[in-house]
Amino acid sequence: MQSLRIIPLILVLFLSGCSGIQGKSKQDKQAYINSMRSETLAMLFRAKPSTEAQLKNAAGYAVFSNINSNIIFLSAGSGYGVVRDNDDDSDTYMRMASAGIGPGLGIKDFRAVVIFENHNSLGKFIKDGWDFTGQADAAAKSGDKGGELIGGVANANLGITVYQLTESGLVAQATLQGTKYWVDEGLN
Repeated sequence: MQSLRIIPLILVLFLSGCSGIQGKSKQDKQAYINSMRSETLAMLFRAKPSTEAQLKNAAGYAVFSNINSNIIFLSAGSGYGVVRDNDDDSDTYMRMASAGIGPGLGIKDFRAVVIFENHNSLGKFIKDGWDFTGQADAAAKSGDKGGELIGGVANANLGITVYQLTESGLVAQATLQGTKYWVDEGLN
């Protein structure tokens, strides 16, 4: 009977698994995202120093914050981020949402850094913004406790490298998940 009381709580957490951008004005929201970008890049450079040169030599990069919830066979998440074109130092603010199926349980707050080796992959990401991947991971982190996972996945065909940093959360999952990225018209 006790487990039946937990199910509504888990469903609420699952359905509210979105990460909101703080701030009232467009400028406040952009500043919030830019701060998240700076913090995330600092974490990445501390954990994997070689990524600083990789990022500077790239056509551009994106940094996203995402909260993902997994309940039994369903997975959902949402987030926000910014794409930087290194050639002209322009920023494109974006949103993201993901959904998937597969066994899993938990909530994970993570950051992703996507490094684009060429302008074709950068432009295609901003224009089309679609990613469909299989995902298997286990993470446990809460505040200063637990392990910070950093995964680097390179796709030479697409000219991108993705690093994922676990901000906080507890999750065990093996999902087939689709993620859609799109330009946030209200912030650009």
